[in-house]
Amino acid sequence: MSKGKIKRAASTLRALEGITFESCLDEGNHCYDINKWLIEVAWEVANKVGGIYTVIRSKVPTTKLEFGDNYIAVGPLNEAQVRTEVEIKEPEIGALRSTINAMRSQGIGVVYGNWLIEGYPQVVLFDVKTAMWRLAEWKAEMWKSTHIGAPDMDFEANNAIVFGFLVTWFIGEFLHQLGSEPKYVISHFHEWNAGVGLMMARMRQLDVATIFTTHATLLGRYLCAGHCDFYNNLDNFNLDKEAGDRGIYHRYCIERASAHCAHVFTTVSQITSYEADHLLKRKPDIITPNGLSVKKFSALHEFQNLHALSKEKINNFIRGHFYGHYDFDLDKTLYIFSAGRYEFSNKGVDMFIESLARLNHKLKSANSDMTVIAFLIFPTNTASFNVESLKGQAISKQLRETVHNLQNELGKRIYEACLKGDLPHGDTILGNEDIIELKKCVYTSIQRHGLPPICTHNVVDDSVDPILCALRKCQLFNNRYDRVKVIFHPEFLKSTSPLLAMDYEEFVRGCHMGVFPSYYEPWGYTPAECTVMGIPSITTNLSGFGCFMEEHITDPDTYGIYIVDRRFKSADESCEQLAQVSCFGF
Repeated sequence: MSKGKIKRAASTLRALEGITFESCLDEGNHCYDINKWLIEVAWEVANKVGGIYTVIRSKVPTTKLEFGDNYIAVGPLNEAQVRTEVEIKEPEIGALRSTINAMRSQGIGVVYGNWLIEGYPQVVLFDVKTAMWRLAEWKAEMWKSTHIGAPDMDFEANNAIVFGFLVTWFIGEFLHQLGSEPKYVISHFHEWNAGVGLMMARMRQLDVATIFTTHATLLGRYLCAGHCDFYNNLDNFNLDKEAGDRGIYHRYCIERASAHCAHVFTTVSQITSYEADHLLKRKPDIITPNGLSVKKFSALHEFQNLHALSKEKINNFIRGHFYGHYDFDLDKTLYIFSAGRYEFSNKGVDMFIESLARLNHKLKSANSDMTVIAFLIFPTNTASFNVESLKGQAISKQLRETVHNLQNELGKRIYEACLKGDLPHGDTILGNEDIIELKKCVYTSIQRHGLPPICTHNVVDDSVDPILCALRKCQLFNNRYDRVKVIFHPEFLKSTSPLLAMDYEEFVRGCHMGVFPSYYEPWGYTPAECTVMGIPSITTNLSGFGCFMEEHITDPDTYGIYIVDRRFKSADESCEQLAQVSCFGF
């Protein structure tokens, strides 16, 4: 380290001496006084792909309290999401405005604005397509500096490389525009697809502190998806060979180099720290468990009311979906669900479906009058909505409107009869025309020649879709005699859907339990979200959240958090435990 950098480091320590965390939450005044900046780089800034989107959203309010307008979130431009998530404007900060204009003058598409989330942070989004012509040049520089290459046909890696170099360019230009006065700039990079920016910032010796966070190691995700005994063999993998066999060697090298180049390396749970130590060959400096803004969910007295309102919306969907086979009591029906990224084995969907089949057998053997309806919400490629699903909702809506209109009309007739001093009778109140109209609706609703669909959409290549194949293998077809019914919804929930018009949070509140038996889950936002919304959940001791609960809470069951042992039990034993918890955990 040069003498100049040592002096600046000493100056930074003196400037930070005596500063407490609480005193830093001053809307960025302290950061402004000492010229301290935070640039947070992630592929999921204003771009919902997976859990990192939630990670960043949840930490922004507190980050803004500390850094104020000295916090900048940087990501790739996704025009479809920007239209609804970002208020586009021009920057007011001189150095930032000059940096963006300098890049635009070189033909780079840059969008600046404020992300429409709590905290209202400023975001800088790069249009990767506008810099793709420099891909070969930047690949050559990366090879010369790091000896990491990437195949031409890996479009995701190519986008990550271009995005990384744009971020490095942005940071370097921003440092230049800040001038020669003392400045303290921190750059925080999330995951391998932002890691190129970190590597090149270090290779170009930019005067910036770097943090790298891995939320899930790339190789770990692939190895677990391959049905290997992952956690018991972490010491035995030939890492280069395993990455090469899966065609991700270049991505693995980017991730591993990013972890080693960073000044500070972090991860989100103890189990992921253990994994990173073996697969990336660097032990994380600190573990930063993911959090949620609990204040958003803190209306405890409203939990029951919100559950009842949301449950009734799900009830309406169920009435339509099972028309012609709607012979079960909704007051004796339990709604359970699993949701997340479509990783069939990693998310434990295989175990969930097997446990549903066992639960179905247990309930039928016990002659139970309870019904369990299991939702599987895992987005995948679809061609269109299932016609039977749409038809069911239309029939249900028609019957509901007919009955509603008849109710109003009957109310008027009863009122008129009472005004005249007459006691209303059935024959005088309910006429033949009314009965005929009701019969038409009833006959329409029972005329169904097939079983209620197990999927709400027409899935592309449904003959090889893992979830559909597993449901067929377990013979979960929504037969009348089945006590466990299943509904695969291969699309993100949204309030504008013509089928299940609910957003995810509202849907969770209406269910009775969330089931997330993951084999590979570095943290696990879904069970955490269930907990803060007052809904019981099932997780495993291979998820970061489950391990965190086991470590910090003596009896998680009393808080509605059931933890299935997937680490020290066989798959069959874990599946049986999951079926038992699903059966008696309510």
